[in-house]
This record gives sequence, structure tokens and C-alpha cells, in this order.
Amino acid sequence: MATQLNRVFRSSILKHKTQSETPLRTSRRTPRFEVINATTSSTRSARQLIESGTVRPVLPKDASLAINSEGFILLDVRPTWEREKARVAGSLHVPIFVEDKDNSPITLLKKWVHFGYIGLWTGQYLTAVNSEFLSQVENVIPSKDTKLLVACGEGLRSMTAASKLYNGGYKNLGWLAGGFNRSKDNDFPSAEGKEKLQHATIGGVSYIFLQLLIFLKAVG
Repeated sequence: MATQLNRVFRSSILKHKTQSETPLRTSRRTPRFEVINATTSSTRSARQLIESGTVRPVLPKDASLAINSEGFILLDVRPTWEREKARVAGSLHVPIFVEDKDNSPITLLKKWVHFGYIGLWTGQYLTAVNSEFLSQVENVIPSKDTKLLVACGEGLRSMTAASKLYNGGYKNLGWLAGGFNRSKDNDFPSAEGKEKLQHATIGGVSYIFLQLLIFLKAVG
């Protein structure tokens, strides 16, 4: 009898402990969940458009076929300094991000930090969202039924651009999956510029290492 009472007592204690701890665990997790949702909602929106097929993903190897046979127009949304290195002939250019030219003390501090952590190694400038992106696209492509293949270097900036375009009324959209960085030499026969398309995002110290690697590969 004593043994049975002991088991019931222990079971009751464990049950009470479990019930009392569960709300605490739930209350601790809820704020973290809400913060994650708030910070990733815009990114998920762009991904949902692609994953649902609303915005069509196009691999670099299939891009020329989409342009030449299906009537897509290639919209390059990279910043100017990347496009100057390499571009696809006949493509349109409207950058989704532009160089931040604000010279206020806070922005100058940001530029200094950015240069130390990113700019020195990649050659990239501190950028800001192009607030006139949609209107600039509308100026060069007034018909919103136009098939647009949106492209950038790595595929992230073009996701943002595709989302803005879709919300702005453009519904026939394609997204260059992985960006120009994933392209091969023969994916875009009309590519032009002093660099290869897949190397246009590389600058700064990283560019020196790239040239060294190319040289070592060339000499075996």
C-alpha cells in the first residue's frame, strides 16, 4: 500500500511540475517567434512569389532561350559599378540599390565601418534602396504586361526587385536563379565588358586574389 501511494505521489508531483513549467516555456518562446517574423517578412514575401511560381525562376543556362524564344526582356538591377565591368548586350538597366551619397556624420561613420568590413575586400560601396526604382522601370517599360527577367549578381537583390515590380503591377516576371555569378561562359553569348559576368561582383582585395587564382590556373 505504501509503495502504491508513493508512486501516485511521485506521479502527481511530476504532472504538476510539467504543467507549471509549460506556460513558462511558451511565454519565453513567443516573443522570439514574433521578432523573427517581423525581420524576415519581406524576404519571405519575395521567396513565396518564386516558390509558388508567381515569379518564374530561370536558370542562367536557360536564360538565353527565355529571352530569344519566349520574349523576355532582361532587366539588370545591379549597381552601376558592377554593370560597367560586365553586362549582357541589349539588357535594360535600373539599379535596385544605389550608392549612398549622404555625407551626414552618421552616414560617414557607416561608410567607414562598411569600408573596413566589406568595401576593402569586395570593392562594394555603401548602398541605399533606390526609392525611384519602380518609377524608373515604368519609364523604360511602360507596359506592365511585358515579360521581364530580373537579374543581379547573386540573386538576392533581384528577389527584392521582383517583389517590388510585382507589387507595382508587373505580373509576367522571371527571376535569374543564382544571378550572373552562377552563369557559365556560354550562357550569355552577347555578354560584353572587361570582366566575365560571373566575376563582376568581385572587387577590392578579393579581385587581386581572383586574378592570382586565374593566373595559377592558367600556368597549371
